[in-house]
Amino acid sequence: MRILLIRHAEPDYTRDSLTEKGRREAELLSRRMAGYEIRDFYVSPLGRARETADYTLRRMKREAETLSWLQEFRGRYPDPETGRMRISWDLPPRVWAAEPMLMEMESWPEAPIFRGGNVREIWDETCRGVEELMARYGYRKDGPVWRCERNTGETIALFCHFCISMAVAGWLMDIPPTLLMQRCLCAPSSVTELVTEERVKGEVAFRMTKLGDLTHLEAAEEPRSMAGLFPECYTGVDSTDQLINGCRPLRP
Repeated sequence: MRILLIRHAEPDYTRDSLTEKGRREAELLSRRMAGYEIRDFYVSPLGRARETADYTLRRMKREAETLSWLQEFRGRYPDPETGRMRISWDLPPRVWAAEPMLMEMESWPEAPIFRGGNVREIWDETCRGVEELMARYGYRKDGPVWRCERNTGETIALFCHFCISMAVAGWLMDIPPTLLMQRCLCAPSSVTELVTEERVKGEVAFRMTKLGDLTHLEAAEEPRSMAGLFPECYTGVDSTDQLINGCRPLRP
């Protein structure tokens, strides 16, 4: 089985839609997706993901099922200094690296820094959502592997967001999602691919074969958007907003 985790194209977060550049990215992505044989499409309920998916769905004359849990990972925690609720991947490196529990699959949502937040609740919701989705195709999680009676080479595509993609990938691969969220970035419109390996009959493990792939943009010489990336060089502004932190689209 192959699972495509597709981040929405460059967003206009204030309107929950796409920018002009994002619409170009979504169009280029749709041409790429048309080359896949995709059994089923799923999409986040948020506007920026739905708008991205629409380009592919119209081109392929297909429809997608909306999954409520596929919206961006909503786990938040109270900042110990300000009390302001922060998203769970918004942790400075020295802060998250000092929390050993964040490196453990079972305990990461219970890390002291997340006390008073809803990280465990949202993580449990995500895990249930993934398991229910996989059960449709005959897969059942058994510790670090998944069991199935008939593994296939079929493909499904999920149009969603960066952090929920890393949460889904973490549960499928049995890797603490905090590591993926903190050490990786999937740029807008990128494709992350997971495939099954069945080395023992009826027992599969998921393996990531692509992370944040932007072949469709590079082939068209469309620059990458770095929405979601903190400043490459210090600016004094701790934000992932490109317009605030000074990040510019990067040429391939």
